Amino acid sequence: MDPRALLFAFAPLASEEDRRAFLLARLAERGLAPRVDDAGNVLAGEGPVWLLAHYDTVLPPTPIREQNGRWYAPAVGDNSSGVAVTLALAGTPGVGVAFTVGEEGLGNLKGARAFFAAHRPRWAVAVDGYLGTLVPWAVGSVRLEARFLGPGGHAWGDRGRPSASHALGLALAELYALARPPDTSLNAGRVWGGGAINAIPAEAGLWLDLRARDPGALKRLYQEVRAVLADAAAQAGVEVRLHRLGERPAGATAPENLLAAAQEAVQAVGLSPEVRAASTDAAAAVEAGVPAIAVGAYRGGGAHTPDEWVEPDSLLTGLALLKALLARLP
Repeated sequence: MDPRALLFAFAPLASEEDRRAFLLARLAERGLAPRVDDAGNVLAGEGPVWLLAHYDTVLPPTPIREQNGRWYAPAVGDNSSGVAVTLALAGTPGVGVAFTVGEEGLGNLKGARAFFAAHRPRWAVAVDGYLGTLVPWAVGSVRLEARFLGPGGHAWGDRGRPSASHALGLALAELYALARPPDTSLNAGRVWGGGAINAIPAEAGLWLDLRARDPGALKRLYQEVRAVLADAAAQAGVEVRLHRLGERPAGATAPENLLAAAQEAVQAVGLSPEVRAASTDAAAAVEAGVPAIAVGAYRGGGAHTPDEWVEPDSLLTGLALLKALLARLP
């Protein structure tokens, strides 16, 4: 099965229900008796090796636009290309395929966690990312909502009252001024607050994404962030309420023999392996104790943007790479 044809048909499907129906139909055509679990994952086959590819997206896909040998569309790469290559391998003896949900955004690895709760494969491979990229280490994360609450009031008549937006501003300045180790990140991905221009904001808030390779570093960063938020609220004279939106585990996912096999597979298709840490479906394997690695299967760019692109012929290389990896797994 040519993954390029699969990608062309799959990538424009914006509805998760439509994408799931597409997967079920293609798997059934191959006589694989696909099933859907309680999380919404689409599963087919069985074996000591499982390939995972998430079919949820950051942006709603749109029809593919072809230009200069590239295909452009939101989510055409991440992770429609991974899905297409994985679907092309469905039916391989000894290999199960799982198309998962909840990898992006606030999904909190819902699909991958449900999969590993029900399955304990000998090896797990998340098909996600650019060609040559190998991810044997999961970047952990904590997603946090902070809401600052004050009395509100009239901008003139109640001037001097505590302002929730004042606390928000203080918090943002202090958060981005934190001294952090190089293998950590902090991002205020969404901020909000206030209403009328002549009203003192009674509420303001932000969503924070905290990440680190090391679990201890992530815990320390989280504690520092909580202290900053409490301090900003105290300075502004308002209340702060915190809510954890989700978290992902950090730690090594791939033993040396799995990483070595993946590196050999990358080299077998004429590429140089690029080993990095990232957050993928393979991160859920940390909690499950299953050897896992994430492997990139397409050449492209602009992930999570409207102008995301792929080189469609690169999916053939990705397919060959994964076949080479499967051949090297006992």
